[in-house]
Amino acid sequence: MTQLHTVQLARNAHGRLTLRMDDGSLHEGITPVRAFPVAAPLEGISLVGQDGKEVYWVEHLDSLAAGQRALLEEEFAVREFIPVIERIETIDAISVPSVWTVWTDKGRSFLSLKAEEDIRKLEAAHHLLITSREGMQYRIRDVRELDKTSQKFLERFL
Repeated sequence: MTQLHTVQLARNAHGRLTLRMDDGSLHEGITPVRAFPVAAPLEGISLVGQDGKEVYWVEHLDSLAAGQRALLEEEFAVREFIPVIERIETIDAISVPSVWTVWTDKGRSFLSLKAEEDIRKLEAAHHLLITSREGMQYRIRDVRELDKTSQKFLERFL
């Protein structure tokens, strides 16, 4: 692969990402994919073409020029919407399935939990990723930072 400064990221007339390689070839409909979206979100970005094959590899977002980095960050913001749970208000049952009322960094939300396996511990034991029945993901950055009531609700499921 070539060095990043020899390629150009841009948007076409339809708002889709394009990648022009140093040999002049143009790849349209580029999709950026993080290799490690939770553990190392700034490292290892694959730029994937419309055929699903990797076109280019970015070692670290900091290696990009400001304009190119902004384009990728815009794409990630649209694709990686994961609200952060700040407080659990209520849970309608002491086991699954259950409906949770939570406050997130995006406001109040309701999520349906179908199985205990839908709550995953991430790299640190206190960091959780919760997937609702509908497939929406929610994050708890640190269980220890939640209020006592929220922690008690979570103890039922962990």
